[in-house]
Amino acid sequence: MPKLTPPSEIARRPVVYDVTRIVTRALNAAPNGIDRVDFALARHFLARRERARRALICTAIGPRLADPDLALETIEGVESLWREDGDAEEDDVYHRVVAALRSQDSARASLRRARKAPSLLFLRQNWRALRRWAPHLGRPLREAPAGAIYFNVTQFLIDRSWYVRWLAARPDIKPVFFVHDLLPIEAPEFFRAREAMLHPRRLSNICRYGAGVVVGSHAVAGRLRQYAAENGRPELPVCVARLPVSPVFLSPAEPPAGLDGVNYFVVCGTIEPRKNHLTLLNAWRALALDPAPPKLVIVGKRGWLNGAVVETLERSASLRPHVIEAGGLSTPGLRRLLAGARALLMPSFAEGFGLPVAEALAAGTPVVASDIEAFREVGGDAIDYVDPLDGLGWLQAARDYSTPHSPRRRAALERSTADVAGSDAFFAKIDDFIARL
Repeated sequence: MPKLTPPSEIARRPVVYDVTRIVTRALNAAPNGIDRVDFALARHFLARRERARRALICTAIGPRLADPDLALETIEGVESLWREDGDAEEDDVYHRVVAALRSQDSARASLRRARKAPSLLFLRQNWRALRRWAPHLGRPLREAPAGAIYFNVTQFLIDRSWYVRWLAARPDIKPVFFVHDLLPIEAPEFFRAREAMLHPRRLSNICRYGAGVVVGSHAVAGRLRQYAAENGRPELPVCVARLPVSPVFLSPAEPPAGLDGVNYFVVCGTIEPRKNHLTLLNAWRALALDPAPPKLVIVGKRGWLNGAVVETLERSASLRPHVIEAGGLSTPGLRRLLAGARALLMPSFAEGFGLPVAEALAAGTPVVASDIEAFREVGGDAIDYVDPLDGLGWLQAARDYSTPHSPRRRAALERSTADVAGSDAFFAKIDDFIARL
């Protein structure tokens, strides 16, 4: 068994944290799962004063070292735009979703795109965040501390040879990458053709330069080890660090005011083929014929290759009274909605982890999810599983959970004590891993 590194040595290990993608996120109205992991680890490494800290950012002349305090200010600014530390009551999207759930007016088109409108203040703040970095030239990478860890959590620009070639000139630097999944390689039909082309390049550079890789699940770890072995790195060290949920999901929350007795479900994720929204929409076509149909809140922005879903959302008269599209919802807003939902529905075809599932279980909300490896690792027996191709199964689950005092929902609530990872354990595992490299 490898010898554990004392905490004092871990604290002294210098880290160069890549913030290039973080700076670009000021253009987005709300975070996704990768954003949450990236921002959490950036804070962890850049805010610790007892170690040599550096940030790395891509500039007009290539990757350069940047001031970690400036990077932290950018993180705080973007998170304030996202209202991550606020209250659901401060979120306009949340209020519009609640209003749509309350609405009984099925005579008009009550399908809403309750998304965040880009206010003038929002645009100004975004521009200010980006403008601070536009002329930034930073310091040359030769000034990176000797023996430092270079940490890239998002694989952003890792497919570009010019972006990573500095690592060849600094063999003392130990690059560590976070690999969220291999899905663009394993299931390219769910992604843009360009993404399916770029992901092998990213993983090839990770296998070439990486001193270690962090993943969020054993499911991804197994696939990555096989890929690395096939690409000449059978010995590539891999750390499995289960993704932590935001503390907001660990705190009690009241259901949205005025929604007592309102029957609704939540599905969370970017609208793209892998998330399988179309199966739920087809189930809701049938539910619309029931005497008291439930409503469905779709939390997530519109992504790619989603023409059939978007056409259905925008043109189906039968779905208009019953489906609400909520893009730009804050994390506190999602927490409050989950508190009153019958269940979180996650019909994904494939996932690397499934953070919304962990968040819902932490919040005490029942979860009906696809019977796939990643979800079984996250939720174990706490989840009610349905095959992603079983449209009638999803329809029956929605009907069963809609029933007052539903035995199936009650049984799910009794099982919903999943093992939820905390941030401290997540950071400690990664700290110990990089200290041993």
